Amino acid sequence: MYTATLLTAPDRPSLTAGGVEALLARWQGHGLRWLAPGEAAEFELPHLPDDRWTVWAELQAQGTDLAVQRSGSRRKRVLLADMDSTMIAQECVDELAAAAGVGPQVAEITARAMNGELDFGAALLARVALLRGLPQEVAAQVLAGRITLTPGGRELVATMRAHGGYAALVSGGFTVFTGAVAAQLGFDEHRANTLLVDGGRLTGDVSRPILGRQAKVDALLDITARLGLQPQDVLAVGDGANDLGMLELAGTGVALHAKPAVAAQCGVRIHHGDLTALLYLQGYARDEFVSP
Repeated sequence: MYTATLLTAPDRPSLTAGGVEALLARWQGHGLRWLAPGEAAEFELPHLPDDRWTVWAELQAQGTDLAVQRSGSRRKRVLLADMDSTMIAQECVDELAAAAGVGPQVAEITARAMNGELDFGAALLARVALLRGLPQEVAAQVLAGRITLTPGGRELVATMRAHGGYAALVSGGFTVFTGAVAAQLGFDEHRANTLLVDGGRLTGDVSRPILGRQAKVDALLDITARLGLQPQDVLAVGDGANDLGMLELAGTGVALHAKPAVAAQCGVRIHHGDLTALLYLQGYARDEFVSP
């Protein structure tokens, strides 16, 4: 059995009963359940539709996301989340670079690295090198003045933890940001790269080993082993090429507002919904969400 989930952006709910019921009939589904009026609905399917990506593309043009998953064990025990452009709306290294006066140069490298055009580790070192000499306190200023949380993040973490889940923030960014973001959102732990500082200024380097694509996979394996769980028990979410390893290994890997080359390699793609989409994908209804 499979479950089809349709959802829209919470601030632009546009699902209609007629539209959902038409797809249910087209796919010979059953058990329609509204998770939130006008915003999210799901129904069961006897088999995986051959035309799901054609329908997905049609619905994308209408501002609607569609995911089709196996019905069993959709509710996951671990949330493994990327930070930049996932749990927050920005790329922290780009914001630091803007403060250092090298914003466009660094942003170009970031975009290419996240799209899989550059080696992540080499790209990270190239960007951090351009931050050499930046006062250490600028990171705190960027955190306070430039960083915003992605809508739905607090509800996602709080709801999964309220149901016995464990939440880990695993970023190719920097601990100076993940520590604060993890605390704001209620994560159980965070992992990231550490910016090196000398005399109150960034040295233009990070500590080794660099946390990149493989380190995120290792984090998934480490955390599940520690908790006595399996990769199948993990819901992973990210947007960049360095997230693909953990997205592929997790029981459910979600490409959230991801780069095109990344989304194309993922079976679950959310382009319109916010982070509460990850709760709908697990079968949570809006009235089950926990607000911290």
